[in-house]
Amino acid sequence: MSITERHVEIFGSEPDGVFQAPGRVNLIGEHTDYNDGFVLPTPINRYLQVSVRKRPDKILNLYAIDFDEQAHHRLDKLSYDGEHLWANYVLGVADVLQKQEYKLGGLDMCIMGDVPIGAGLSSSAALETAVVRGFNALFSLDLDPVEAAYVGKACENDFVGVQSGIMDQFVSNLGEYGKALFIDCRSNEHSLHSLSEDTSIVVVNSMMDRSLTGSEYNIRHSQCVEAVELIKKTYPEINALRDVTEEILLEQWDNLPRLLARRARHVVTENNRVLESIKLLDKGDMVGFGELIYDSHDSLRHDYEVSSKHLDLLVDYTMDLDGVLGARLTGAGFGGCTVNLVETDYVKEFTETITERYFNRAAKRCEIYLA
Repeated sequence: MSITERHVEIFGSEPDGVFQAPGRVNLIGEHTDYNDGFVLPTPINRYLQVSVRKRPDKILNLYAIDFDEQAHHRLDKLSYDGEHLWANYVLGVADVLQKQEYKLGGLDMCIMGDVPIGAGLSSSAALETAVVRGFNALFSLDLDPVEAAYVGKACENDFVGVQSGIMDQFVSNLGEYGKALFIDCRSNEHSLHSLSEDTSIVVVNSMMDRSLTGSEYNIRHSQCVEAVELIKKTYPEINALRDVTEEILLEQWDNLPRLLARRARHVVTENNRVLESIKLLDKGDMVGFGELIYDSHDSLRHDYEVSSKHLDLLVDYTMDLDGVLGARLTGAGFGGCTVNLVETDYVKEFTETITERYFNRAAKRCEIYLA
């Protein structure tokens, strides 16, 4: 049943509109966005949808189809909903827009989607983007895609409490299928880079969920800030790890606690990998790009320590497969998915092989998605 049909069933009337936004997979550039760095994501062919109809009052009447749950809130009394966590991505968007002095009215809203939750494919950013699009259209807010992305980021940071960067909302608003979106998370400079038709992006879901709020994610964010503050004592012009070169880090290595030094090394080298990646993509060098993807996983695994046993298994199982050019965890880590650069004519065999190997070792069925 379509979201429009469910909307009529739940609320008794046709919606004024249906809006959607895709999830994403990050090809390379992990945990760099909140350090003012560089990222390289691409959208996936999975979406969050919202159907919306204006109400004559100030009530947000929300229904999550996938959870079969309803939540009711007033626009003039918005607060965090501890019972219906999914609702906070709608409430947070409304809260941010109202604080920016946009005039909103009440809505009946249905929500549904097929972006896996807790898999590191940014279901939350997809929902935020779809909700912003709904408010934007129905209340004539005239937000451009970059402004819309920052509304979603503010929702995530200030209302939900996850100190994420701009990448997820940016690619959900501006990404194109079959292309990698380079984003400078400080300047908002962005550019699209074509992926080879001879290779495919295959996402493997470990089916191990993770929660970011109040977790190691925010700890990593704090560790990066702490490393910057220590380096600033010698280099006061440094504002984020984005500004730290490998030469500066090497010079400052003994001045940093070893844990912070390794966290910083991941971010500094990962930024360099992103910049090298776009050069390789523009030359059509997918083999070189794949090698950088593997290097990224090693860094995330050992320096940033955000991998897991199941993610490492999925990456390690690709090492002897000739049709796989690169593999690494994607998203924040601690569970979720790997992203794999696979020769297109090898995708079917890869899917069968990785599924069998993972089940035999982990006794779990992984899920496979194509970007």
